[in-house]
Amino acid sequence: MADEITNESHSDDEAVYVISIASQLSGMHPQTLRQYDRMGLVSPGRASGRGRRYSLRDIASLRNIQRLVGEGINLAGIKRIMELETAVANMALEVAKLRTEVDALIEANPPKGLARREKQTIVVYEEKR
Repeated sequence: MADEITNESHSDDEAVYVISIASQLSGMHPQTLRQYDRMGLVSPGRASGRGRRYSLRDIASLRNIQRLVGEGINLAGIKRIMELETAVANMALEVAKLRTEVDALIEANPPKGLARREKQTIVVYEEKR
């Protein structure tokens, strides 16, 4: 039965895994998953009987939490990091939408005295210490 659950194709956000399977997939004890749910670090879906159901995205978040704990970051810090990462991702989406709208407006109504913006590639280099 567990093979049937893991072999079916589900979206990353579909809450299908019970806590025991999520525990195995994340490498964490079920009580730890419950604690992280209470703290708001992960928010699994709920079945009709109020049982937790985890998605692949939840499991990826749990693995990320585990990695950050391993790096010595406390749970309050991890929660803040996750909030900031979500905010940055949301802002990046908003900027992309706005750029698309601006490009469409400029294409439809080309300004007379404004130089057209060229597409730019952004390259980020990791600083070596």
